[in-house]
Amino acid sequence: MVVGSLSPSRAGDFMTCPLLYRFRVIDRIPERPSAAAVRGTLVHAVLERLFDLPAGARTPAAALEMLGPEWERLLEAEPGLAELFEEGDAGEAERAEWLAQARRMVERYFTLEDPRRLEPAERELFVEAVLESGLKLRGYIDRVDVAPSGDVRIVDYKTGTAPRADFEARALFQMKFYALVLWRLRGRVPRLLQLMYLGNGEILRYEPDEADLRATQRKVEALWQAIRRAMDTGEWRARAGRLCDWCDHKERCPEFGGTPPPLPVGPVHRPSPADLEGSADPAGAGPGRGAGLGGGAREHDDL
Repeated sequence: MVVGSLSPSRAGDFMTCPLLYRFRVIDRIPERPSAAAVRGTLVHAVLERLFDLPAGARTPAAALEMLGPEWERLLEAEPGLAELFEEGDAGEAERAEWLAQARRMVERYFTLEDPRRLEPAERELFVEAVLESGLKLRGYIDRVDVAPSGDVRIVDYKTGTAPRADFEARALFQMKFYALVLWRLRGRVPRLLQLMYLGNGEILRYEPDEADLRATQRKVEALWQAIRRAMDTGEWRARAGRLCDWCDHKERCPEFGGTPPPLPVGPVHRPSPADLEGSADPAGAGPGRGAGLGGGAREHDDL
């Protein structure tokens, strides 16, 4: 029996700030799409579709030509994204710089690997697996490469910059989460986890083993138990940190003098996070996972 559902992004929210998890999953409060998040969605879309081309055609020029059409596709799916930029000359200049940054990220990708020499086994792969405890793990993987030997490499594109050494473990948690799901699904531990940081052109690589993934499973299940306790008690603690300046919920956060909206009380039935996360998690928004205004942009921004 499935007792709950968790994605790496929502697990990360709870580790960052339990109250943020509540706002996103329990209250489902809409958030404004950020320019950085939407740019991440755009760059990821280009890199995904680059591999639709024949190998010899996967050039920087071809990738850059995709930026405009992909941006128009996002706008067609979510017209409200046009509001990211003000009207007039100032807004146009901001949009031009935003697109220029996206172009630089796409160009930087080609300094990290040659896509003409790659044939990914999977792109934008949705994965889910139910652990023995009944907890369902789910999410999307940017790219899965499989060598002739059967060795698996999980690749994730990041449009931010590589973290300092003391933050690497947190960056790798998402990748180990995906590795755990693939291991449970396919019975083979991925050989390599690779984070490609397009903000500064660095690559973070990690070779997991079975002990790593068992430890990740224990951590994920402990997180779920903490989420369940918060659900049962109604205590969602705010945790101030360096990301608060970018948070949409400062006005309702007690750390900044705000008051969260009330939770249902008394006999009112509150669905469990297992019921809620599938509809609240941008990672589960369905094909394309565009920058939905209701659920937030696909979480490729690495602020």
